[in-house]
Amino acid sequence: MNGIAAPIVALEPAPTPDFPDTPGFKGERGFKAGRRKVSVVMVVYMTGAALQESIERVLGDPLVDELVIVDNGSTGEDAARLKALADCNSRVVLLSGHGNIGFARGANLGARTAKGDILVFLNPDAFLRPRCIAELAREIAERPAPCIVGGRVLNADLTEQRGARRGDITLVNALLSLSRLAEKVPAWRRHNVHWEGEPAPDQITAVPTISGACFCMRREDFDSVGGFDEKYFLHVEDVDLCWRVRRAGGEVLFHPKAEVIHLGHTSLTSPLRVEFHKGVGLARYFRKRAVGVGQHLTAWLLSPIVVGAAIVRPVMWRFRGRAG
Repeated sequence: MNGIAAPIVALEPAPTPDFPDTPGFKGERGFKAGRRKVSVVMVVYMTGAALQESIERVLGDPLVDELVIVDNGSTGEDAARLKALADCNSRVVLLSGHGNIGFARGANLGARTAKGDILVFLNPDAFLRPRCIAELAREIAERPAPCIVGGRVLNADLTEQRGARRGDITLVNALLSLSRLAEKVPAWRRHNVHWEGEPAPDQITAVPTISGACFCMRREDFDSVGGFDEKYFLHVEDVDLCWRVRRAGGEVLFHPKAEVIHLGHTSLTSPLRVEFHKGVGLARYFRKRAVGVGQHLTAWLLSPIVVGAAIVRPVMWRFRGRAG
């Protein structure tokens, strides 16, 4: 057990799923037979101490047939541990040696390599809660295509994390949310993209955008929309994927019972670099969504402001004592 993750959450055993009314789930004896196989895809880059517990939780779930780890870059110690794990555990597939190709390309590489019919994408600093995989796999089974089901992403204190479920992230909505005008002006509240402050629904609910920290898709759906757009290097590729699923006439669903704890900010890489890529990704996403000359011109003119605002964030965190 690692030194950072261990005090935060205790490893909870994943119960054997038993869904007698769900096709493909046959109870304790048959849960491995007659169902669609589940592959978890995890893209790793300088994750830090949380990685070990994240992997332990995945492999502790009996519904996970395969864990595909795409190592975009790890410390020498972590790289050796991953190799040793893959050598001794037939459920683990390790892809390494390709360098830091970015999250989107890494996730697509993992998806192409995975043998499962159901793909669960999980951040390496995210800890599965009991029944998370079972709930995701059950809900995705009979949904119309294409479909994406996102889990309820929690902070370490079990409050819902910012970004777990969001509205439609348009340029106008983003600007009004970032400036907090969407919160302060009643007539503009519909533009607020952050929904974590709203009461969690009792059952699975359609939303415009879910978090990429933990979500599930059938392989055929993932392939039908072209997977992740590899022109995003880090961040916003999940927002783009949700948008493309909806454009294709599909569903984006938030599952309140499929819970995962996401630490966030555990990477050993620079926060400034991370936020820069987020800003570049957002600017590209807004240009991609633009319709007509006016929207394209606005998106291009505001691109430097979007990137600049993203870069300022880690500077403010350091100033306020958030970053070391």
